[in-house]
Amino acid sequence: LRCSWASGGGLVQAGGSLRLNCTASGDSLDNYSITWFRQVPGKERNGIICIQMRGGSIYYANSVKDRFTVSRDNARKAVYLQMNNLKPEDTAVYSCAARSFMCSSTYSGMKYRGKGTQVTVSS
Repeated sequence: LRCSWASGGGLVQAGGSLRLNCTASGDSLDNYSITWFRQVPGKERNGIICIQMRGGSIYYANSVKDRFTVSRDNARKAVYLQMNNLKPEDTAVYSCAARSFMCSSTYSGMKYRGKGTQVTVSS
């Protein structure tokens, strides 16, 4: 999977917004779920939000609920992470990954993994 950010670059002030794109090439994503992960240097990678491409069910980590949302475009094989009301503690490398069918927050269980994108939130 290829992961990139759509607009606004990777640096934003606290309270601002960013949108990240996750796009796939090759096979359809219809039978997959896409999880967004983030990682701070020296800490483990955490799954923060996941969407099932078939049906659209979404699962949130408490740390991002009510601020982040995710949407999908199956035809474009794309998933979008909209991050609002960003906080300095959201600073991390964000990446997307896919596994078959059901959502999971475990990175080792992912079948496909996209490259990370740095998001920096200044106070």
